[in-house]
Amino acid sequence: MKYKMFFAGSGGQGTLAMGQMIAKAAMHEGKEVTWLPSYGPEMRGGTANCTVVVSDKPISCPLINEADVLVVMNLPSLLKFEKMVTPGGLLIINSSLVPEKASRDDIRVLEIPANEKATELGNDKAANMIMLGAIIRETSVVRPETVYDELAVMFTGRKEKFLPMNRKALDLYLH
Repeated sequence: MKYKMFFAGSGGQGTLAMGQMIAKAAMHEGKEVTWLPSYGPEMRGGTANCTVVVSDKPISCPLINEADVLVVMNLPSLLKFEKMVTPGGLLIINSSLVPEKASRDDIRVLEIPANEKATELGNDKAANMIMLGAIIRETSVVRPETVYDELAVMFTGRKEKFLPMNRKALDLYLH
């Protein structure tokens, strides 16, 4: 088993957090994993992306040229990275912020109105958790229970009050 994943969006959309959650969950499941973030100098609104490789064998390099799974949170990310998806791979699009359709017909495409659904749940910042639930459902790259455990670690202390909402967002497409 080996998944090469690429997450892309703008700073503040939780793009890096999605990748990090999968990476941490995979580590706790005893899998080999790499997480390589990349972001512009801006705090919010700049580019943000990361690669995650999860495997049952040692990973020689965290860099990827092709992705089995591409998650795009905004239109610039779709336009720039769609070509990275391997034929037969999966493209997950945040259709709330991406008005265009994928241009390829040799990949699976899943459109999720993540921002709209997050707003309906009462937390517009939970769009990334909605996307994360869809990724886990579609790939089974990690077990949901492990992600729940990681979520509980992420939302401790002052952030603990956000745990129920984020769990609810994660569950929206997970089940």
